[in-house]
Amino acid sequence: MAKLLHLSCSPRPASESSALARVFLDGFRKARPDWDIDVVDIWRDRMPEFEGPIVAAKYARMKAQAFDEAQAASFAEAERMALRFSLAERVLISTPMWNFGIPYKLKQWFDIIVQPGLTFRFDPSQGYLPLLKDRPTLVILASGSDFSTGMNRGRIDMATPYLREILRFIGVSNVRFVPFGPTTGPQAPIEAARESARRRLAAMAASF
Repeated sequence: MAKLLHLSCSPRPASESSALARVFLDGFRKARPDWDIDVVDIWRDRMPEFEGPIVAAKYARMKAQAFDEAQAASFAEAERMALRFSLAERVLISTPMWNFGIPYKLKQWFDIIVQPGLTFRFDPSQGYLPLLKDRPTLVILASGSDFSTGMNRGRIDMATPYLREILRFIGVSNVRFVPFGPTTGPQAPIEAARESARRRLAAMAASF
């Protein structure tokens, strides 16, 4: 069965990014009722800390050294998470922007799966090469300010370029972003931005 992987990155079920993800997924299910929706809740799913054996396993892998028992068990967690991602034909990431970047749990998720020999490799003559196949990926990014039209009071969106680059690094270049902001302040701009994002996501769901 074909699969869409949804990386749900807000700790609040009632968050704006989660609500917009539901709009998209409702439309996607109607368009592709035979697809499986695999939800990865990065706040509730098991995810190892990036420390100790898994760090040692990364460096052992880089030096082509064998794993010890603890490293093998730890790296198996990274393999499990990366495989779950790699088996998806489509990917949806719904996330808030925190302090101009991404939530630390989402950064942790990337730190675990971006491993040599797992999602990328290094070739002395060609440099870093991705190991995953490309796939359509949609990022819903909710922010307190309106970064899409410049009403961000001089603050910089560091989430979008990071997500675009880290995904490209492992092989995923077909990435589209649907920003939503502002989420704070006067209600009129919030409602207008929310309605615009909802319309756009409903339309995208039919052909994603």
